[in-house]
Amino acid sequence: MHSPAAFPCFAVPPLDRALAAELQAVIDTKTKPPGSLGRLEALALQLGLIQGRVDPAVLHPHVLVCAGDHGAARAGVSAYPQEVTWQMVENFLAGGAAINALAGLAGMRLVVADAGVAHEFGVREGLRDMKVGAGGTANYLDDAAMSEAECALAVARGAQLAREIAAGGCNVLGFGEMGIGNTASASLLTHCITGLPLADCVGRGTGLDDAGLARKQALLAQALAIWPERPAAGAASGEDALRVLARFGGFEIAMLTGAMLAAAEARITLLIDGFIVTSALLVAATVAPSVRDYCVFAHCSNEAGHRRQLDWLGATPLLDLGLRLGEGTGAALALPLLKGACAFVREMASFASAGVSDRA
Repeated sequence: MHSPAAFPCFAVPPLDRALAAELQAVIDTKTKPPGSLGRLEALALQLGLIQGRVDPAVLHPHVLVCAGDHGAARAGVSAYPQEVTWQMVENFLAGGAAINALAGLAGMRLVVADAGVAHEFGVREGLRDMKVGAGGTANYLDDAAMSEAECALAVARGAQLAREIAAGGCNVLGFGEMGIGNTASASLLTHCITGLPLADCVGRGTGLDDAGLARKQALLAQALAIWPERPAAGAASGEDALRVLARFGGFEIAMLTGAMLAAAEARITLLIDGFIVTSALLVAATVAPSVRDYCVFAHCSNEAGHRRQLDWLGATPLLDLGLRLGEGTGAALALPLLKGACAFVREMASFASAGVSDRA
């Protein structure tokens, strides 16, 4: 990857397809008509190639939820006050959020990281203090949300978290986030990296009414206008994507970007959640295009712009449930499908072993 000197470097290997024919033969000779398990078969093939084995398994799955505050939230880009960020982190720690319930159901270990929440939690069980900025990011309606050094530190700390999780034997990592105002950041990142019209990237977030949505769109257009030296939309190099991340991103988005790059470097399957998480992936995949090979897209969010992100990435999500909560909830809901893809490869009999006649 090419990046400004301050940013950590990653070497994400392209997916090794040497096992593809052997793994496809294993899938095709199970006691079923070829292709009859639909997308589970393609998912099994992808997981096997990522893991480099013909009997893939989901081992020690985790979901990493990064939280951070945004200076622009005070300007009215969200329907909720900024205090909700730290209050929801407390809810995660108390076990009372949707991601707690769904991660528990899926058998995923939840890791909550404070990337830059405007609140001091102290030393808390279950919370990783990776805080980059004590008050959250600066207001990108005035200047850059982060300095290059702050952005690089957030990326590096995300990478550190992913490497620690990988060292514990995890081979599937889901991603989630919490940060009032982060759909606005995600909209700006999406516009700048993909070149999609800004209006197509801006949605209602936590529930803005029509007037609130119009105000949000106007504020984000203003944020673009005061950065005349910004890279041309849709022509982002890895270096340009990191510049955009520093200008408009959140500490939690930058931390997710680093975690994705390090997880892919470690050959971990990345289970991608909704709109904000996918905006972090847009940065990661621009920096290191091979990251895309390691991604499984959990669902299509109901947030305007997410389907456009997925289309731009050429991605087909596993689920479409009208979700728009974030927190990694879509990733937790999709994990059983990954377990199912592994289970049929590992546990189904072949025609030969079962003594069942194959098709003529």
